[in-house]
Amino acid sequence: MSDLLWQPTMERIRASNLHRFARKVQERYAIFGDDYAALHRWSVENRADFWSEIWRHGGVIGEMGEGPALVDDRMPGAKWFPAARLNFAQNLLRRRDDAPAIIFRREDGYRRVLSFRGLHESVASTARAMRAMGIEKGDRIAGYLPNMPETVIAMLACASIGAIWSSCSPDFGAQGVVDRFGQIQPRLLFAADGYLYAGKHHDCIERLGEIARALPGLERIVIIPFTRLAPALEKDLQRLPKAVLFETFLASAEDDQEAPAADPSDSISFEALPFDHPLYIMYSSGTTGAPKCIVHGAGGTLLQHIKEISLHSDLKAGQRMLYLTTCGWMMWNWLVSALACEATVVLYDGSPLHPSGNALFDIVDEEEIDIFGTSAKFIDAVRNQGIEPARSHALIRLKTILSTGSPLSPEGFDFVYRSIKGDICLSSISGGTDIMGCFALGNPTAPVRSGEIQCSGLGLDVHAFDDEGRSLVGEKGELVCTRAFPSMPLGFWNDPEGRRYHDAYFDRYEGVWCHGDYVEISESGGMIIHGRSDAVLNPGGVRIGTAEIYRQVEGLDEIVEALVVGQQWEGDVRIVLFVVPAPGVELNEALEDKIKSNIRANTTPRHVPARILRVSDIPRTRSGKITELAVRDIVHGRPVRNLEALANPEALDQFSDRPELRS
Repeated sequence: MSDLLWQPTMERIRASNLHRFARKVQERYAIFGDDYAALHRWSVENRADFWSEIWRHGGVIGEMGEGPALVDDRMPGAKWFPAARLNFAQNLLRRRDDAPAIIFRREDGYRRVLSFRGLHESVASTARAMRAMGIEKGDRIAGYLPNMPETVIAMLACASIGAIWSSCSPDFGAQGVVDRFGQIQPRLLFAADGYLYAGKHHDCIERLGEIARALPGLERIVIIPFTRLAPALEKDLQRLPKAVLFETFLASAEDDQEAPAADPSDSISFEALPFDHPLYIMYSSGTTGAPKCIVHGAGGTLLQHIKEISLHSDLKAGQRMLYLTTCGWMMWNWLVSALACEATVVLYDGSPLHPSGNALFDIVDEEEIDIFGTSAKFIDAVRNQGIEPARSHALIRLKTILSTGSPLSPEGFDFVYRSIKGDICLSSISGGTDIMGCFALGNPTAPVRSGEIQCSGLGLDVHAFDDEGRSLVGEKGELVCTRAFPSMPLGFWNDPEGRRYHDAYFDRYEGVWCHGDYVEISESGGMIIHGRSDAVLNPGGVRIGTAEIYRQVEGLDEIVEALVVGQQWEGDVRIVLFVVPAPGVELNEALEDKIKSNIRANTTPRHVPARILRVSDIPRTRSGKITELAVRDIVHGRPVRNLEALANPEALDQFSDRPELRS
């Protein structure tokens, strides 16, 4: 069993939202057992009751409707709350006082606060302008924006009408944006003039011209000033015929005599929509082929996020959550849903390491953050820089750190407790865009063990399957979910028969969601993600998760990060390890021997790479995930078809046609 790092006090357990929720349902349904395992077992065996209780726990505004909560219980095809009516935006805008709803921090020190009342008014103005333009239910609205308040405002205005929101971060190149938005043909695009990153200004105006020309259905571009003042943008707008400034767009509603009048009792007219009305279109981040356009429903997204943010993350009304994310990653959508818990959302835009790795910890102190979410990559970067926030920051209110994007290594777990804060719930979480949430995540009432995710999510029947579909415990297998859940996609855009959707998740095990992760479930219910199963190594027919090798390599002081792939070689597969050495470190025979010895000593001889090669950079997707599949294609001389999915495609050049891999 993994080393115990943290144990919540009984006082903290009793004060948690999860404990209070558990006590209520135990009394109402006479659940046998009072631990998390008993609650989880009940939640998957009685899913209709469980998700109805999540609706009540979250105080969802809307009508649950008469009749069963779950109809046609199968995957795909299950129907949740078929008689329900609700509006996603209304549930996030329930609070209307002067407390801060959004605190915005930019890497250059700029700070802005928007109250719940101010947020409501801004959404109302934007929704009126959309209606004046003729935006209706089902129309697609796109955002090409930094992580700023107007992005939240535009999304909520869109959702209030029943239009469908989709976004990319402004660091996407024009082709990457067109590959995504070109499939869904938005009528309206919100965009910023540029963005800041690592102290540099990046202009987006010219790129917007390319994007607009490739989107024939686009009727208007609304430009939100971000790096320049509005008057300085007037000349630039002449190059974008369909573009208007945000303030001009808002004023258009006041000038339009045909625009519907605001409801005197509520300045926003919220459309009452079915539970499965489309809310978001998200995109797969893979590097093979055009991105999949994944459609998520409003009701499933809302209930999943309430469960994960309120129960598993223990966020309470009035508390503050900061999550390091961009608008091109589903964690942005997840973060914004914290508004449904009447909590304050802290948005950060820019490099998390500018001007130093202490930048975000400064904000955690200054804004009195309760929950800080980040990536395993960021934690590793801070660790490699030798930064120790526990020595330089108070972090008084910080009670939870969330980590996702890739598996957090045991060394990362140990670093958090040693060098950031000892009394904290470190919740490594794993799921993805595909389910708008997590299969494996935190538990504020349970201990934290090094390298292990605490539990599988309530209401999700998660297993590790072998090739024959048998459930494994203590062994590695495919991460699957065997019963339907509300945040499954409604389907893929432009996939009317559902074939691509079925092939993506249900082709491996019929009627069972196969997520594509390689996972191990412990006797205690904890989970260890061993990497993507489509990147699993198979030397000599033995399946090896790439994360098993990363843990041994990246724990060495001489190595900053690594990437491992399987190369087809002489009728078998050999393991090839690429490493980025620390500054001043040479990859010589002695270091290669040390790497191999460390891997052999802590895993098996089959894990030891046949080749170890030096590179200066590792290619990643824009959400920070290393791209093993793209490198595998390069190594085998195959083209990478979706380079726009990569944040640094130039890094692939170092992996191409290496003479060391021809012998």
